[in-house]
Amino acid sequence: MSWWEVDGQWRVLERGGGAFADLGTAQRFLDRLRQELSDPGSSTADGHRRTRFDGRTFDVTWSLDGARGQGRRRGLAVEADTRPEVPRRYAAFADFADLAPAAAFIRDREGRYLWANHAYAHLYGTTPQEVVGKHIEDFDSPADAVQFRALDQEILARGRPVRHTLGYQRADGTTGQAAGHRFPVEENAQTCVAGIYVDITEHTRAMVQRREAEENLQALRDHSGLPCALLSANGRVVQASAAAAELFRTSLADLVGRRAHTLLAPAPDLGQLHRRWNGLIARRVRRVETSAVFVDLQGRQRRVQLHLTTVGRSAARARHVWAVVTHQSLAHAAHPPLTAAQVRILSLLAEGSSNGEIATSLRLSRQTVDYHLSRLREILGAATRPALVARAYVLGILAPRAWPPRSVTATHPLSST
Repeated sequence: MSWWEVDGQWRVLERGGGAFADLGTAQRFLDRLRQELSDPGSSTADGHRRTRFDGRTFDVTWSLDGARGQGRRRGLAVEADTRPEVPRRYAAFADFADLAPAAAFIRDREGRYLWANHAYAHLYGTTPQEVVGKHIEDFDSPADAVQFRALDQEILARGRPVRHTLGYQRADGTTGQAAGHRFPVEENAQTCVAGIYVDITEHTRAMVQRREAEENLQALRDHSGLPCALLSANGRVVQASAAAAELFRTSLADLVGRRAHTLLAPAPDLGQLHRRWNGLIARRVRRVETSAVFVDLQGRQRRVQLHLTTVGRSAARARHVWAVVTHQSLAHAAHPPLTAAQVRILSLLAEGSSNGEIATSLRLSRQTVDYHLSRLREILGAATRPALVARAYVLGILAPRAWPPRSVTATHPLSST
């Protein structure tokens, strides 16, 4: 635009504005305007005119009464934009940004909003139209406004994008967190600050809760003293406690990643364990209490009581199972599997039955009972009847918390159930 004051001969007395670079150009413009106004067909009644000069178009307004100023005239010329409307570049992207779930804005150097999308306005419970033209302080607390202005100035000074996470006061009074980028942009011939952020408050809260749960679980796993392991659906050890590694006489690093079936010794109840495991993975049941015979890396065996529990509820098939050993027998060298009659004899022996009562109960001859007892002493390394009973318990053959005494597996045809 340009303003001026001229004398009666239209010579420039004062002028200003940036439409014309020098006095000569401004005078040529006024001479051209004077010529147009002097044409007989020119209308000057309303003091307004649109004129062309040096390929530019101006809307001109001037004072109609030149007598008051001793023949002086004042006027104002504003360049008009007569370019045909050009379709917006990247209009689809602009519309997407306006409706994107990520909050985005553009602010000038003074902290005034030039543009904001719906997601950004929603943070403050308003609309984009209400945000534009306002300043940071109109929406944020004084402390947050100081923080955000400092970030804007950092972007303007550095001249390059910055990715960061910031905290802010939410509309409901709680503290929120947002992650995103802030970067310089050219807008209206000036360098401004743009930002795009995603609110990560709920995500951060969930991650903190998950981390706390994992820490609590790890503390429980490591300090309870119980051997336990997290197994994948295909039976691979994913996590394990130090007590579990000690149970198998190996290091924790060597135990994690092993297939669980390599830790099981052949036993009569192994098929039943497999069926119960498949039931867990298929989610027919969530928990199973069972027993198994483990073999450590030194070849020694021990019978254990196992609690198996599936993890998670969403998937059609369980992806993980926690296995916890609640009771374990004394480790021992592998021995020949006991027959059903031998296990039943040990149960009756622990109950206090004599050889004759055992023979009568099992419908066996005394000689057969004597033979089995002799064989049991040899297999279990026990010289007396009390020693046989004690070994049957510490080796996990008899259930430690059952009366009358019975086999820990309760799978032998002749064992009490």
